[in-house]
Amino acid sequence: QVHLVESGGGLVQPGGSLRLSCAASGSIFSINVMGWYRQAPGKERELVATITSGGSTNYADSVKGRFAISRPSVNTVYLQMNSLKPEDTAVYYCNAILPARPYWGQGTQVTVSS
Repeated sequence: QVHLVESGGGLVQPGGSLRLSCAASGSIFSINVMGWYRQAPGKERELVATITSGGSTNYADSVKGRFAISRPSVNTVYLQMNSLKPEDTAVYYCNAILPARPYWGQGTQVTVSS
């Protein structure tokens, strides 16, 4: 079992930056991959970025060059978001993949608007 808690969302103007944080507790040493997904109103949840336990990263084309995922410790993952656009507005969810199943956080709202 893993429990994920996100923080760092909020309202930001276009071109601004935010850093999302996700803290994991429980069976953290069983986590293979951690990542961020997002879901905008009326749309399906989509991958934003992932990072493996070995540090390999993967990004959605829409965020490459603007977002950066990092995992400074076994139970923490960050998403640094720069040059934010209105289309980045969504609920952002932290995700952890274990051998048995994936786990999700409760989500944090990011709104990009002037």
